[in-house]
Amino acid sequence: MTPTIQAMLRAAAACLVGLATLPAFADAAGLRAKYESLRSELASNPYQRAIHIDSAEGERQLRGDVYAVLEHPHARVVQGMREAAQWCDIMILPFNTKYCRAVDGDEAGRLAVRIGRKYDQPVENAYRLDFEYRNVAAGSDYFESRLMAREGPLGTRDYRITVAAIPLDAHRSFMHLSYSYGVGTAGRFAMQAYLATSGSDKVGFTVVGKEDGGQPKFIGGVRGAIERNVMRYYLAIDAYLDSLDSAKHLQVDRRIQQWFNATEKYPRQLHEMDRTTYVTMKRREYERQQSVAIQ
Repeated sequence: MTPTIQAMLRAAAACLVGLATLPAFADAAGLRAKYESLRSELASNPYQRAIHIDSAEGERQLRGDVYAVLEHPHARVVQGMREAAQWCDIMILPFNTKYCRAVDGDEAGRLAVRIGRKYDQPVENAYRLDFEYRNVAAGSDYFESRLMAREGPLGTRDYRITVAAIPLDAHRSFMHLSYSYGVGTAGRFAMQAYLATSGSDKVGFTVVGKEDGGQPKFIGGVRGAIERNVMRYYLAIDAYLDSLDSAKHLQVDRRIQQWFNATEKYPRQLHEMDRTTYVTMKRREYERQQSVAIQ
């Protein structure tokens, strides 16, 4: 074997090791410091939940963050989210996820995801996202799980969904959910077209002022869009973890119903369809992802 080939193999091995041992998004001390800085806001806010929402719009990246106190012990967070297939039980809950299937069942798997909008949209016509899954940390003091997709629909790229969590006490955990993706010219054009038409009346959660009648004025535009998305994923995580208390055969229906109930508390931002339509759609999509392999 020539020195050149040996060097190439060593480089490839180093890349594989790097993928398997990604640096942590945060750490237990950093996440606890964030909890302390948000403690008063988590206790009193307009969301009726112990959460804090941030968003940011850069020239080439959009990002949304939810910091939340989960009414679940840390051990449940670790056990419930450390495998790729468990993430599909979460990802399928938002209305626009049409399909999710774990291709590999280990800690370094892949999720085949299809994203759409229409209720009756054939899954083959939905946008495809291939997420790499990494279980970065699953200890008693810190948990981190990460999904990454290099390419998305309409020229979007570099999708990152990261969940980090620490225990607060025997019954509660503190979680940071981060959702981001990169946008280019095509992606921005598609977003602006959406915001000018069907998304023109959509808003996010950050209050930026007051309306003429004194009601809060919420952020709109692309930051509003990413805040809606990260909130949907947070509510899906919470509904999924809650459902684990139920008997196995009841868990799917419980999390479907609970996700819808939770989103309806924020109708200005998250209402998309009536309960019957959503529940019927999600039952059908869940059954499909259990029985049909779509690559």
